[in-house]
Order: sequence, then structure tokens, then C-alpha cells
Amino acid sequence: MTEQPDIPPPSPAGRPTLKLPFELQSDEVVLLFARRHWLFFYGYLAVVILSGIVGTIGLVLLVLSTVGFDGLAGKGIAAALIAWAGYWGVRGYFHWYRYQNDIWAVTNQRLVDSIRRHWFHHEMASADLVDVQDMRVVREGILHTMLNFGDVRCQTAGEVPNFVLDGIPDPKRVLAVVDAARDAARRALRDPI
Repeated sequence: MTEQPDIPPPSPAGRPTLKLPFELQSDEVVLLFARRHWLFFYGYLAVVILSGIVGTIGLVLLVLSTVGFDGLAGKGIAAALIAWAGYWGVRGYFHWYRYQNDIWAVTNQRLVDSIRRHWFHHEMASADLVDVQDMRVVREGILHTMLNFGDVRCQTAGEVPNFVLDGIPDPKRVLAVVDAARDAARRALRDPI
């Protein structure tokens, strides 16, 4: 299954129906919306599940075969197991949260990279398309090639010299969208109406 970055359908008012972590300017339109490739989410989620569920089941079986859950020691071990399972559940939740809130958007005016690692953290970088100088796609390895994901690296003239959209699905298509939008933004700047 190859995941493609989304091109959001416009709402009746011409605005995208996506919930974006930034305000669009009056004449700004989202051309592309993307998250990291699904492998980044499900790969780590498998580790969380194995560590949380398999580890908990293994510890329960070990306790049942040795001291059991009777008495004060058993209740203490049960509380520790519940804390262990809760810890992995919270880690799984925040991994999902970060995946859902680690987005890139390409508009007709800028590139936006927004990430929220948890509820009290938000980091966002933006680069004007007219400031994007050089772009390249980096896709290394068998998985990257087979599942069609990689990095789009943009060198900018702005405050953030390198803008990297890493682990993005279909990076060649993203590069084409950014390239076309950058050229259109430069033409609009050069030839105002």
C-alpha cells in the first residue's frame, strides 16, 4: 500500500476542510498536506505493543508461577504491572499524538512544517516559496524504495537555511508540487496583476 500525500478538497467557500495548526492568509490555498509515511507510525507502535502487552503477559505468568497475587507482595506486584501497562499505553498514545500532529503543508505561498510532541509543545517553521532555492529528493534503502518514501530537502534563503520534509510519502510528487508552486509564486511576484 503506497500512501500519497493528500491534496485537500476545497470547502464550498474555497477553503480546505483540513484542521490546520496555522491560519491561512486571505489568498492562500493548501496545495498539499502530508504526514510521515505510515511505517514510522506502525513500526514504533509494534514495539510499544510488544513491550507493553507481551511484557505484561510475561510478567503475569512469571508471578503466577512463583509467588502469585495473594497477600501484600502480590498486590504490590499487581500495582507495578498496572503501572507498567499504563506506562506503555501512555507512550503509545503520545506516539499516535505526535504522528497525527507532525504535518507538512504546501500552500501557494509557503512551506509549513508543524509538529506537536505532546500537549504542551508546538514547533512550527515556515518558508516562503519564493525563498526556496534548491530542492532535492533523498530516498535511500530497500524499504524507502519499495514503499516509496524519503526526504525532500529544500535550501532556502530565509532564516531556516535547510527545510527538510523527512520520511514523506511519494517524495518525487511532493517535489513536483513544491517546484510548481514555487515557480508560480515567483511569476506572481515578478509579474503582478
